[in-house]
Amino acid sequence: MEFKDVCLELRKKAGLSQNELAEKLFVTRQAVSRWEQGETIPEIETLQAMSQLFNVSINTLLGKPQVLICQSCGMPLHEEVFARNQDGSMNESYCKWCWTDGDFVADCSMEDMIEQCVPHMPGDPDAVRSYLKELLPTLDRWKKV
Repeated sequence: MEFKDVCLELRKKAGLSQNELAEKLFVTRQAVSRWEQGETIPEIETLQAMSQLFNVSINTLLGKPQVLICQSCGMPLHEEVFARNQDGSMNESYCKWCWTDGDFVADCSMEDMIEQCVPHMPGDPDAVRSYLKELLPTLDRWKKV
């Protein structure tokens, strides 16, 4: 999906006219029209504002949603579970259960994290535990330890 299609879909889903979206983003209605026609795309600051307005990642806005995993617990990430920074922006590195308001929810060891995650993952607990013991050391939170 291209930006023009994503923009149009999100605007309509939010029940906004081009003029209303333009007002919220401090741009002209003509700019919104050009985006939806595929003539231009917004500057990064406007993409960031759109990301917050529509509660989606910039990657999703650009039509390239990435498969991300939480860099603390390894859980697959998508817009509904992205953590939030202190300023309310999305943090695409961590899930909302690991990171809140700019910091980790719990100061725990890697072993504690594994034991917290095992009951929430499908499959044999011993196999899940082995999988997490291999995965977690490769994630940003644990690389620093």
